[in-house]
Amino acid sequence: MSSTPAVATRGAELIAALHAVREPLWIVRGPDDRRGAVSGPSAGGLPVLASLPPLFPEWLGDRSFQERHATRFPYIIGAMANGITTPRLVIAAAESGAIGFFGAAGLSAERVEAGIDEIIAALGVDGAPWGANLIHSPNEPRLEAEVAALYLRKGVRRVSASAYMALTPAIVHFSAAGLRRAPDGRVVRQTHVFAKISRPEVARRFLEPAPAELLDGLVRAGKLTAEEAALARRVPVAEDITVEADSGGHTDNQPLVALFPVIAGLRDQICAAQGYTRAVRVGAAGGLGAPASVAAAFALGAAYVLTGSVNQACVESGLSPAGRALLCAAGPADVMMAPAADMFELGVEVQVLSRGTMFGVRARRLYELYRRYPAWSDIPAEDQARVEREQLRAPFAEAWQSTARFWQQRDPAQVERALREPRHQLALVFRSYLGLASRWAIDGNPDRLTDYQIWCGPAMGAFNAWVKGSPLEAASARTARQVAWNLLEGAAALTRSQQARSYGVAVPPGAFHFHPRLFP
Repeated sequence: MSSTPAVATRGAELIAALHAVREPLWIVRGPDDRRGAVSGPSAGGLPVLASLPPLFPEWLGDRSFQERHATRFPYIIGAMANGITTPRLVIAAAESGAIGFFGAAGLSAERVEAGIDEIIAALGVDGAPWGANLIHSPNEPRLEAEVAALYLRKGVRRVSASAYMALTPAIVHFSAAGLRRAPDGRVVRQTHVFAKISRPEVARRFLEPAPAELLDGLVRAGKLTAEEAALARRVPVAEDITVEADSGGHTDNQPLVALFPVIAGLRDQICAAQGYTRAVRVGAAGGLGAPASVAAAFALGAAYVLTGSVNQACVESGLSPAGRALLCAAGPADVMMAPAADMFELGVEVQVLSRGTMFGVRARRLYELYRRYPAWSDIPAEDQARVEREQLRAPFAEAWQSTARFWQQRDPAQVERALREPRHQLALVFRSYLGLASRWAIDGNPDRLTDYQIWCGPAMGAFNAWVKGSPLEAASARTARQVAWNLLEGAAALTRSQQARSYGVAVPPGAFHFHPRLFP
């Protein structure tokens, strides 16, 4: 004769039952007339008021995401520029059942190719899913086009399109390349664009088919066939739209709970108007540093989640141990906005770590001087001396020579323009400080510790607060797999707790905190 299972109605026992997400949960009336829970294969003959099936982390998002991309979890490790999302981190993501995007932005075409080759050697082209970053480069459209062509030549199937304000021939080329018609008439894609957006007007450009003028231009250039261009008029540029909220790096600092419903609604409108017959998914990114945030994103309807800042502190990232140590000490408010190296002249900003580094303050000072003065010679002597002492650590003329050598190799036209326009020369020299600051953080240059540029959002501080006192507090324990699996398992546990509360169970506050642990 089987014994009646114990009914958990309060305290640690109830929390344990709620967090046993891989078991069914039976909502029953306990002996003290409270609604309680029984976790296990049956309710043991108790009167059942409601029941909840098992809730696996794999089920939190839209199943079409895993079906389309052949991955276990609805989880992405985002592309962090300058190779911070290393091939090693991309490979670790794939081995963890997630998708990782190689941080190609800011790297030369040669370094991008080397990184892609390393990933292909480990994962193949059509094996475990992975991708690479394609960043909008208004100052270097040739490099953007070269990288897109490189991806197609190497067989890269997925790109994370970031910082786009408008569509470019490069991103449309990647999106439409290889489109074909199946025997049943369906349009089959060879490539997939994951568009990171934070504004409805930009989302619309990716949700709608590519403009005819861009497609026609690519056909004339011999980059697309007439059939590929025709099929591209029937499908969206991107079928995975990542709503990027308050994140590290390029961000509009938008709150996810306000922005996500707007973009999801826009998706629904455009899909209906265009008559799309295939799923177009909307994912969430920005601020996802704790299970509660991840659970909230899925509750909003996110098909998948993308994390960034928390992975930068992982042992597989390209950031130096010194840089990772700074991240591991950050709080939620230890971030600020600073000028972006790639869009300096446009006034575009990125969110960076402020604790332990002076980069943000010093970069802002450079932008203020650039806006105020048309040439280096017009800047007051006192400000010149401060810039040469703190940021450049060299006379301006010497800094210009170093900058000119860099651009002679990358894009000689920039040097020619700088010699004609003193303001452009000023921008290039100041941009060199911004670009080198991220390199110093990657290399761990001890002489430039206070100049480290580390892209970081408030999610990093939230993660640190969550893991304090747990095995994941130590930087050495923060692997991509441990971070991803804890966030997902925690999100499932908190989702289950909310489900039980909606059925009338008096869920204790502790049920909405998942304690990190090390997975085998």
